[in-house]
Amino acid sequence: MKLSFLALLALITLWTISIPQSSSLTPDGEALLELKSGFNDTKGLLRSWKHKDHNPCGWLGVTCHFPDLRVRSMALHRNSLHGPIPPEIKNCTELRAIYLRANYLQGSIPPEIGELDYLTILDLSSNLLRGTIPPSIGQLVNLRFLNLSTNFFSGEIPNVGVLSSFRNTSFVGNLELCGLPIQKLCRGSLGFPAVLPHSENVASQGAKLVTFHGDLPYSSEEIIKKLEQLDEEDIVGSGGFGTVYKMVMDDSSAFAVKRIDRNREGSDQIFETELEILGSIKHINLVNLRGYCKLPSAKLLIYDYLALGSLDHYLHEHGQDDQPLNWNARMKIALGSARGLAYLHHDCSPVIIHRDIKSSNILLDISLEPHVSDFGLAKLLVGDDANVTTVVAGTFGYLAPEYLNDGRATEKSDVYSFGVLLLELVTGKRPTDPCFVRRGLNVVGWLNTLNGGDRLEEVIDEKCGNVGISKLLKRFLI
Repeated sequence: MKLSFLALLALITLWTISIPQSSSLTPDGEALLELKSGFNDTKGLLRSWKHKDHNPCGWLGVTCHFPDLRVRSMALHRNSLHGPIPPEIKNCTELRAIYLRANYLQGSIPPEIGELDYLTILDLSSNLLRGTIPPSIGQLVNLRFLNLSTNFFSGEIPNVGVLSSFRNTSFVGNLELCGLPIQKLCRGSLGFPAVLPHSENVASQGAKLVTFHGDLPYSSEEIIKKLEQLDEEDIVGSGGFGTVYKMVMDDSSAFAVKRIDRNREGSDQIFETELEILGSIKHINLVNLRGYCKLPSAKLLIYDYLALGSLDHYLHEHGQDDQPLNWNARMKIALGSARGLAYLHHDCSPVIIHRDIKSSNILLDISLEPHVSDFGLAKLLVGDDANVTTVVAGTFGYLAPEYLNDGRATEKSDVYSFGVLLLELVTGKRPTDPCFVRRGLNVVGWLNTLNGGDRLEEVIDEKCGNVGISKLLKRFLI
């Protein structure tokens, strides 16, 4: 009996040695390692992807199907990945979902993605991808969700296969795209270039004009002529970064032109590249940067013109004479401004920190819809020097205490400034109103002296109309 047991044990040992070892990585794992080698993983977040593993099912961002251990989902959003999307992604043949949103991926979409027959979700939004959209995506008959927004794709969206079923929300923020899905005529079909931004040098005048939106129905000569005719009578405002003019075209359309009074040291190429990024950002609550013009004597930024001007002027000067800001209007402005700021913080890659949220940087259109302006200009024109940023990139009364202390701008410092803006909407007083300053306070300090007592009714601007203190506290102050 003992001999037979030893013989059985020996047979099992021989069998174990003779079969192929299962320690080798699965084909899906090998394919993902090829992807890893193609990505520039600057933060080392993919260090858990190791060749010694039996399968990739425990790797960061990887979801498998059991028991066959095939990779079904790859979720690598917000991982600071750089570089192109490797074509080896096609080797994960069972992939159902790819989430690569909010990285720094460059290059074009590899056509090989069209070979992933089971793919149902493809999210490549908020990257730095360029080029045309490959028609092979139209072959993905199971694709139900597509998000290519906020990149730099160009040309006509292929109207083939499943691609024809997606609409504007899948492509928003790619200003060089055209085609049926976004209801934008491709200018190439009329003999004009369809790729934007459109850059044109006007040699006779030594000027360079770049437009980011392809719907300006004017020639470069028309625009530059109007720009050169601007004078003091056209000034509508000024701020930390320059003077703002109103430019009226021959068809009575108006644009705001910001003359840049200073620029950080650096090449024009870097300046123009960063402006191109700002020009690609599009949201209903952000002011559209339409283009810029480099003249021998100045750099000019061209924006949409907002008829009612800044919230600061409307709230504190004479804007309310004809249309007072009641409670509902202030709520609309607060919510719209919050959406614009949230888009900069959460939907742009890289994240854009405004650094100067204040009422004069909230512009109002004729229907009192708010538009956040001057986003990105602090970094573009001042740079990241902490000592300079503390003084220039921000307005006293709105600045967070920690920002004043160390000069480091973060999303949190923007949120603090937005909180001050909310108090300004509720009180109808500027953060550094003389009635506060005389007591050595600002609006935040003044509010703290009232909190806990029975004086909170004093907070509400009487122009808000009949709004109860409990309703206001619930919406704004708690």
